[in-house]
Amino acid sequence: MTLPNPFGAKDTFETGSGPAVIYRLSRLEEEGLGTISRLPYSIRVLLESVLRQVDGFRVTEEDVATLAGYDAKNVPAREVPYLPARVVLQDFTGVPAVVDLAAMRSAMQRYGGDPTRINPHIPADLVIDHSVQVDAFGSAYALFFNAEREYERNRERYTLLRWAQTAFDNFRVVPPATGIIHQVNLEYLAKVVHLVEVNGERVAFPDSLVGTDSHTTMINGLGVLGWGVGGIEAEANMLGQPIYMLIPEVVGFKLYGELPEGATATDLVLTITQMLRQKGVVGKFVEFYGPGVSKLSLADRATIANMAPEYGATMGFFPVDEETLRYLIGTGRSEELVDLVERYTKEQGLFRTDDAPEPVYTDTLELDMGTVQPSVAGPKRPQDRILLKDIKRSFWLDMKKTFGREVDTTGIDPEVIEALETGKELPTSTERTSLYKNHEVEFSIDDVDAHITHGSTVIAAITSCTNTSNPSVMIGAGLLAKKAVERGLTVKPHVKTSLAPGSRVVSKYLEESGLLPFLEALRFHIVGYGCTTCIGNSGPLPEAIANAITENDLVVSAVLSGNRNFEGRINPYVRANYLASPPLVIAFALAGTVDIDFEHEPIGHDPNGQPVYLRDIWPTQEEIRSYIRRALKPEMYREEYANVFEGDEHWKALEIPKGKIYEWDPNSTYIQEPPFFMDFPLDVPDLTPIRGARVLALLGDTITTDHISPAGPILVNSPAGQYLLSKGVQPKDFNTYGARRGNHEVMMRGTFANVRLRNKLVPGKEGGWTVYFPTGEEMWIYDAAMRYKQDGTPLLVIAGKEYGTGSSRDWAAKGTYLLGIKAVIAESFERIHRSNLVGMGVLPLQFKEGENAESLGLTGREVYDILGIDNDLQPRQTLTVQATDSESGETKTFEVIVRLDTPVEVEYYRNGGILHTVLRNMLRESRN
Repeated sequence: MTLPNPFGAKDTFETGSGPAVIYRLSRLEEEGLGTISRLPYSIRVLLESVLRQVDGFRVTEEDVATLAGYDAKNVPAREVPYLPARVVLQDFTGVPAVVDLAAMRSAMQRYGGDPTRINPHIPADLVIDHSVQVDAFGSAYALFFNAEREYERNRERYTLLRWAQTAFDNFRVVPPATGIIHQVNLEYLAKVVHLVEVNGERVAFPDSLVGTDSHTTMINGLGVLGWGVGGIEAEANMLGQPIYMLIPEVVGFKLYGELPEGATATDLVLTITQMLRQKGVVGKFVEFYGPGVSKLSLADRATIANMAPEYGATMGFFPVDEETLRYLIGTGRSEELVDLVERYTKEQGLFRTDDAPEPVYTDTLELDMGTVQPSVAGPKRPQDRILLKDIKRSFWLDMKKTFGREVDTTGIDPEVIEALETGKELPTSTERTSLYKNHEVEFSIDDVDAHITHGSTVIAAITSCTNTSNPSVMIGAGLLAKKAVERGLTVKPHVKTSLAPGSRVVSKYLEESGLLPFLEALRFHIVGYGCTTCIGNSGPLPEAIANAITENDLVVSAVLSGNRNFEGRINPYVRANYLASPPLVIAFALAGTVDIDFEHEPIGHDPNGQPVYLRDIWPTQEEIRSYIRRALKPEMYREEYANVFEGDEHWKALEIPKGKIYEWDPNSTYIQEPPFFMDFPLDVPDLTPIRGARVLALLGDTITTDHISPAGPILVNSPAGQYLLSKGVQPKDFNTYGARRGNHEVMMRGTFANVRLRNKLVPGKEGGWTVYFPTGEEMWIYDAAMRYKQDGTPLLVIAGKEYGTGSSRDWAAKGTYLLGIKAVIAESFERIHRSNLVGMGVLPLQFKEGENAESLGLTGREVYDILGIDNDLQPRQTLTVQATDSESGETKTFEVIVRLDTPVEVEYYRNGGILHTVLRNMLRESRN
């Protein structure tokens, strides 16, 4: 079989190891299909993928022509197929993906098909990084203890993954305690350019991927096209199905200048996040350009690219350039690979230089990096940036505005209160002015006297992929720790500290630099190699602290170097959560509070009682660069990744189940065969209107996937907790929702069970509560859903703007489906969650512009009919909704837009979901 040659674009070029096939984009310009040389670089990479994979069926020459003629100022509402080179998964989202594939094999066997046809068609790598929890901290023993507990809790899941590694082709697993998926991807898995034998010919093409973590975008900093998708879409990709995506608009973000002294890459990304959120880039590509790009290290670029979900974009792309090549060399990649990357990208017009003509973008904005100031973001959204100098005032105002607290200010200087309220500058002081001293609670931790009040920082975590991949901020944190220790400062006893490096290389260079002992002196010991606090695995607070918070109803804080701080995510006891750079995490641990003006108040006092200010211990950029030059070496990366797939003794000792069909254990509380493919009709059922539906939840704006499918601990009194108790699982062994994603019984009970969810059907209550309308009882959402299911009543969710923001949790859609929810009506949807709903056969519907539940007078207590759903359903069709008051009989009628954006998505919905579509097609092919 010969390779396709659409538009005569197939050609050869010389690599260091001989000739290879290249699909020349310039050929398309010669053919008059478009001005390829002025396309955004990200569109060029996407175009190459479409061009190279033309087969006349999944990908056509018309797809190529459409994308080649891309007009950034007038992007057509057309879809293109995207078939990436590979897929990456982490274990929270990867385990349910493996469970689904195993369930599809079981279904194939039941229906007489060939189970081994269910197999990844493209390479897939799963990195186990989301399961380690910060149980122990503040000692050298923490790393060992947390690793032991991780295996105790997750043995069943890890056994499944070891089975998958042997049962499936094209499937590799990076064992626990290696690093975070995005950092392992950046430092090792990514090739930037592939050279692969296809039908007897060597073909070169750009690296590209999708990942089951929304922060897959971090790899865009390396010039690799990729973004986060739901586990459902990733599974379909693995099974050879393209992702059909609307051709994106591309917003160009021009950078110039360079970061000033005192500012970090974290401050830069928080500034960019705020700017892009205000601009509005949901569903768009963002591409960075301008002379400032050349001033950014690859690690800085990766930090910015990582937070694309936080600024709302599909991805934030940095094209390949000289810095990309330097990074590949610095991380120990082979000379052959670096040479291939340089030759191919220059040959293909994918190599960025400062003097090249600027691409034409849909829209642009720009930033002088010299204006960036030290910042944090919070208290509950990553786009809510606060200048560091304003944190004291911001928390004061949030106490009233966000947390609804009136504070006793008896004895507090009225001038200070006035300054906080009006924005005036606070006076310089050698003492810290506590605004909440009348609310202080004293207690003892391990025989050490401690006290906390509103604003006290009880968690300080250097965590997550955002920052731990960046040596500048990690070395910066180590240097700040060194200077603090040398001045005699200590971390407050009520602060739970943790350091979770993104890879073992970070530990190497912190040791090599001599800075690790200073971090440990401040109790920032390594607690594990994984995401930890950023995904809700902060672990329990010391009992004395938890009791002090709950008994006195305190609003305490967490400061973390992650990318997510949604309410209820970090720790159930902590309401105010702030994102910050690693050096600032340490600064807040030293201060012990966010109630501090770092410019005018000391961070602490030395042993002689002299005040020490943050500026006194902040490292300079030259100090940081000097340490990086001495400590960071390419051989560190080669050594750490030499045996990356082997794992430690715990991993090697796991017993691997035999056979190509997974043996489901009905007694397992971690892994169960999901019901998605049980009683599976081979013929596609007709589409019909949704009639007599009830509202399960009436929700507001910015409902995150954390609200829908929460991470973090499982509470004893919750439906999931009660289920586990009924199975003989003790509360100490509950583990987290994320760890039990392979068991639908736990996860459907955890859907909409977040402790901070506010369902307007039960005003004044927080948590997973609703009303069961036939009796008027208030009950858990899960319990009500099961009652409605018995009644045969279809369910709806009604919500506001930005429904489904946050992590790409497929269980937010799977749980919605299993609760019997047939449609979600919202003002707007986050990209990944909308596609996940479609992937599970749940209909996403959007209010018309300017309308919402409030403007239409909807209370959520009506009975709903959604009319116009039939076999002729079209993308973005308008449907009519009738909402009838069950008491008065009054009916309100309004229209909604079907958010099935492409014909393929309509087909998925008709089949009941994307995996159902794939399975039906494979069964038909097997029978033919």
